[in-house]
Amino acid sequence: MKQRILTAIVALIFFVPLVVIGGLPFTIAVYAIATIGLYELLRMRDIQLISIEGILTWVALAILLMPANWSGTVFEMVGYTKIEMTFAIVLMLLIYTVVVKNRFTFDHAAFSVLGVLYVGIGFYYLIETRLFGIEYVVYALMVIWVTDSGAYFTGRKIGKRKLWPEISPNKTVEGFVGGVLSAVVFACIFQIYFPIASTYIILIVVTIIASIVGQLGDLVESALKRHYEVKDSGKLLPGHGGILDRFDSLLFVLPLLHFLHFVG
Repeated sequence: MKQRILTAIVALIFFVPLVVIGGLPFTIAVYAIATIGLYELLRMRDIQLISIEGILTWVALAILLMPANWSGTVFEMVGYTKIEMTFAIVLMLLIYTVVVKNRFTFDHAAFSVLGVLYVGIGFYYLIETRLFGIEYVVYALMVIWVTDSGAYFTGRKIGKRKLWPEISPNKTVEGFVGGVLSAVVFACIFQIYFPIASTYIILIVVTIIASIVGQLGDLVESALKRHYEVKDSGKLLPGHGGILDRFDSLLFVLPLLHFLHFVG
């Protein structure tokens, strides 16, 4: 526990100032974090990031991560849209399966493409959310962290019924509900000082959905690790695992806030 707390404090010391500064430094930091996340994911499937297939996959990620205020200028210069450029990378990956005679297979290519979408979409919306205002980033991060803490302490105190033992044996139904309620309480307090919703009803509904989806995002990553028989996605953060272990919920919550038109 002490190691987890120390790692969290050190990570916050580096991450929080970048969130506050925003702009190019924040975008560069997100690119770096997303690259590490992609590396962790590809490693589960024994795909090296420093390889032809790995570099092609990273290029697709870099394209997907481009914020709206960059991509217009960049793609006007090359004459192609973001979707067209990404599709070109997909075609290259498929052609590469032929060139290497299925050493890199269709399954590998499919994993790489889905990995780019999994990692890229969530981190893209982290960049976009910061452009709309730091309060939305803080809200999303805090909803996830409060949900996680609320679920943990509620589960330890009164948790009896297992939520999904085949995927995450320690999670309970009571913890799941406790996490959602904790997030709602936090959001209502946050709204007093930083109004981000037009009404409390909208705020509560969005927070409930975000808390549930965030916990499902955590379970998705747990299922992924169990399938590929790895304990943690990485070892970058002692006591916490890897980047995907810490950002798994955020990869689901931030796109959701945009899809619900809560941000934007």
